[in-house]
Amino acid sequence: MSFTDTLRLVLAPPHPAGYRFIAVGVLAFIIGLVLAAWLAWLGLLFTLFCLFFFRNPERVPPSRPGLALAPADGRIVSIAPAAPPAELGLGDAPRWRVSIFLSVLDVHVNRMPVDGTLTRSAYRHGKYLSATLDKASVDNERNALAVRLADGREVAVVQIAGMIARRIICDVHEGAKVRAGERFGIIRFGSRTDLYLPEGVLPLVAVGQRMIGGETVIADLEA
Repeated sequence: MSFTDTLRLVLAPPHPAGYRFIAVGVLAFIIGLVLAAWLAWLGLLFTLFCLFFFRNPERVPPSRPGLALAPADGRIVSIAPAAPPAELGLGDAPRWRVSIFLSVLDVHVNRMPVDGTLTRSAYRHGKYLSATLDKASVDNERNALAVRLADGREVAVVQIAGMIARRIICDVHEGAKVRAGERFGIIRFGSRTDLYLPEGVLPLVAVGQRMIGGETVIADLEA
């Protein structure tokens, strides 16, 4: 990544979910200028952190159809066969699951991995285990989405809370037509995002690989 690209990423405008946090930081900074220098510094640092954490950069998805893209920035911590979340009603047959861990330094805006129709959205309360653990996919609080492709196959994408992340935001609703790479939500302060590929589709990525949400190709759905 070039210096210009890095600068563009760092200075990207914030996601609307961060507006109130940024406002709190700015207010603390202003009050601190009047009352106490330490409060001004604290407000400034908090504001800068929020501007960085909630950054919402533009992404350019590949133009070729039939690809499954990364639903989030971060590092792949697991690639394993697993059944999709039961609440989605996609059956219990194992399919490839690609799990992406988002550290506090990653962009936390989630993006749709495929073109299709959102057929199911289900929120489930749970634990707040470390999002790096494999059992976080099963035990942690999560929001699961099922997306039906044009050929009838279905993909599942799951937003998972972590030890610090306690707020999952999803901005799409059942019945919506979605496009690969478009934003659909955000998880605050460290989390995990799982992608369940259609049965028989193999991932083209490896554990430890860095993902760019909405751009990195995870699988070829037509292979």
